[in-house]
Amino acid sequence: MSSPEDRRSTAPAGWHLRGAADALASFGVNPATGLAPDEAACRLKTDGANELRSAPPTPVWRKVLAQFQDPLVYLLLAAIVIAAGAWIAEGAAGAPVDAIVVAAVVLLNAALGLAQEHKAANAAAALRSMTSASSTVLRNLERKVIPSADLVRGDILVLSEGDSVGADARLVAVNQLRISEAPLTGESEPVTKDPRTLGGVVPLGDRRNMVYRGTAVVQGTGRAVVTGTAMDTEVGAIAGLLERTKAEPTPLQKEISGVSRVLGATVIGIAVVVMATIVLVNGVSSIDDLRTVLLLGISLAVAAVPEGLPAILSVVLAVGVQHMARRNAIVKQLHAVETLGSASVIAADKTGTLTRNEMTIRRIITASGQVELTGTGYRPEGDVLVNGREADHPAALYEASLVLTGGAVANDAQLKERDGEWEIQGDPTDAAFLVGARKMGAAAERVRGYERLGELPFTSERKLMSALARNKHVGNLSLVTKGAPDVLLQRCTGLQIGDEVVPFDRVRKDKVLADVEVLAAEGFRTLGVASRLFTEGDLQEPDVLKEADEVSLVFLGVAGIMDPPREEAAAAVAEARRAGIRVVMITGDHPGTALRVANDLGIAQQGDKAATGAELDELGEEGLRLITGSVSVYARVAPHNKLQIVDALQAQGHVVAMTGDGVNDAPALKSADIGIAMGITGTEVTKEAAKMILTDDNFVTIVSAVRQGRVIFANIEKFLRYLLSSNMGEVLTVFLGVVFAGAIGLGGATDENIAVPLLATQILWINLVTDAGPALAMGVDPELGDVMARQPRRITDSIIGLRMWSSIFSIGLVMAAVSLLSIDVFLPGGLVEGNDSLEVARTAGFTTLVFAQLFNAFNSRSETFSAFHRPFANKWLWAAVVVAVALQLAVVEVPVLQQAFGTASMDVLHWGVCVALASAVLWTDEVRKVGCRVIRRRPAVLHAG
Repeated sequence: MSSPEDRRSTAPAGWHLRGAADALASFGVNPATGLAPDEAACRLKTDGANELRSAPPTPVWRKVLAQFQDPLVYLLLAAIVIAAGAWIAEGAAGAPVDAIVVAAVVLLNAALGLAQEHKAANAAAALRSMTSASSTVLRNLERKVIPSADLVRGDILVLSEGDSVGADARLVAVNQLRISEAPLTGESEPVTKDPRTLGGVVPLGDRRNMVYRGTAVVQGTGRAVVTGTAMDTEVGAIAGLLERTKAEPTPLQKEISGVSRVLGATVIGIAVVVMATIVLVNGVSSIDDLRTVLLLGISLAVAAVPEGLPAILSVVLAVGVQHMARRNAIVKQLHAVETLGSASVIAADKTGTLTRNEMTIRRIITASGQVELTGTGYRPEGDVLVNGREADHPAALYEASLVLTGGAVANDAQLKERDGEWEIQGDPTDAAFLVGARKMGAAAERVRGYERLGELPFTSERKLMSALARNKHVGNLSLVTKGAPDVLLQRCTGLQIGDEVVPFDRVRKDKVLADVEVLAAEGFRTLGVASRLFTEGDLQEPDVLKEADEVSLVFLGVAGIMDPPREEAAAAVAEARRAGIRVVMITGDHPGTALRVANDLGIAQQGDKAATGAELDELGEEGLRLITGSVSVYARVAPHNKLQIVDALQAQGHVVAMTGDGVNDAPALKSADIGIAMGITGTEVTKEAAKMILTDDNFVTIVSAVRQGRVIFANIEKFLRYLLSSNMGEVLTVFLGVVFAGAIGLGGATDENIAVPLLATQILWINLVTDAGPALAMGVDPELGDVMARQPRRITDSIIGLRMWSSIFSIGLVMAAVSLLSIDVFLPGGLVEGNDSLEVARTAGFTTLVFAQLFNAFNSRSETFSAFHRPFANKWLWAAVVVAVALQLAVVEVPVLQQAFGTASMDVLHWGVCVALASAVLWTDEVRKVGCRVIRRRPAVLHAG
């Protein structure tokens, strides 16, 4: 066995020039057994994980520095300089309180930003681990599916249709293997592979005896020995390009950033107006006055812009996506959550998604009668009945045995028993034949008598699969073909009746097709089985099959396979319809089978028809638009038909979610707004193409994900409403306080030239205490109303519409009014006569605004539901509010904080007035919500009348 140093020193680019035996010997591996687990673990430890080198992690100091690279932070830093400069100009007496407080705010904001960024990064890393690719390898004679990151040099890769190649490897054996190398070479046409050794200078695209990491198997099977992993792969050679690629912001992030920029520009303009108004009304006669004006303007601009919005959005989306993953829906891209809430059509596969994917052969129809197998699932137990009775019927039993034998020989699945439970590896339809053969002992015995030599793999275009097998006892060769009955019949010239073969005339073929229609109408999936006996010299290469060999077949019979609908799927379909989402079924099965299942699930109604792929191919653009607008069941479709359906639905303005599992489904999944791959039966290629993966392959999970996506989007609306309305309250409080300073008694309350309702440090405190905590808590708010009772949100709709802006302004206006009123209540003069100092009155206004924002947190949980609807459902919101109240108590009553923030202690009466006035934000919004609910109900009342 070669040493690790020898293995690493071999240039990966030269393996195509060396023989397969040489590669196997170099890595000390037997292609029939694979590596031993201990040896694989040792190599993994030596060579490292099979992962591309990513950009080095950003140092902590850079992350910290990044928190200060923001225009709003620049404003705060300018405020520090202004405050410190004024303190020095005034003789540097005492401590520069304003400068220290603003600096503390900057540091605390940076700490919060770092924490939010860290949480979002951890959530994203967790999602990446859930969607990591896997590969099938041979270890100690046993096939194992392992993470591709655990592949090592010398591993024997087992390749089949739909696999994503996990490492560079030298082919050892192939069977009709074709690989799509477009990600590596840009060549769209799949490459037919051949394990023979090449010579001379061979470009990458012509190395037919190699497979490369990141490419996809589109047809056939093969085995290859891994020659390069991680950065020693062809993809690794260009990994530097990936390291320089920056992640694009999602559409929602772009919209939020745009809102922040517009709001920032608007508020800076308002801040300039406020400062100019102060100067015009009060004048500036000293450096201290100038400092007050500048600090107030800067603080107002900083506090009014929710600069933490992008970070909060990332955290909320990431946490929400993790929650969805725990419910079997792994969303690979955060922006797919936005799209989920807008889905108006779900185009779902039948098998496994809407059905249980426990394929069971229940009936076999042959020339001599009908054989029924009882039992369900993969446990090989059940009775064999002929024409509904246990009576012996040798001819029918013999023919049924041949059908099961053929289906079990032309087969790539495995059936195993573990701890008393039977499980399969491979295609469920293939597994159904293995189970059926075991139920009929004679068939199982026949299967053991054959040695399989070669195969022609199943493809969606051919709808057939063939295998060449040698009879161990007699030595002759047999070709066994199974597939769609209507396709298979065209290749058959004989019919098996008992132990004889008779000509297969038109009458007999029509009888078979009629039997197929009966089975399909009863909900069975149908597969025909045929065979051909080869004589000496018929095959020039006995281990190589060609499509030309699939002729002159003897038809054995039809197997009726039942895959019962999932019990919970009908309720999920009804839930989707209630949410305004249309459900469409797409399947390769017979139209009768598809319609039967669709009727049982409520996707189609009695009398509806199914459209076939052949019918779609004959339609033009207008015809496709018409048929996709009305038909909900599509049968016998080819992969390109799925793409036709998706494109036609999208052209009608629908947001389409499409499921798929096969390699040929990848184009449709990429084209769909939400491509959904099956986590159990799906290929690696479809998982890479999809935006979402179902770990349980269940349609119910799709509907559940749509619900969760709508909840997440509703929560984003909640914290946007909260942040923007609260910040609007701060802006209006300062602006109106300056404009109406005389009316509320603020103008004559001090000998100072400048009198403002709130100090700069107080504004920054409000922004710090009331923004992040409640907003994050609202991001995980449970569902309050029935989000599935609404129609899908249009993807083009702005999240912050005119109605939300009007709500933001009205709530901000109420906040400003009650905050200024609390100042007026305690100040001498003004609208209400008081007798407290300016410090106490300003503290009351400051506290009222904080409490008003906390009341607003409960308002913002719903646009129409009362704040008293399930008030304790969100424990995190209550925790954030309690913390904010405690901090406000401290800043008002703790002496050192009083000095820093210009506050004064208040008695119980003062606190009571502040809370009572702040609660007006709650009550006024409750009145507005009552009006909204009345208006929403009015059309229904008028209609009823």
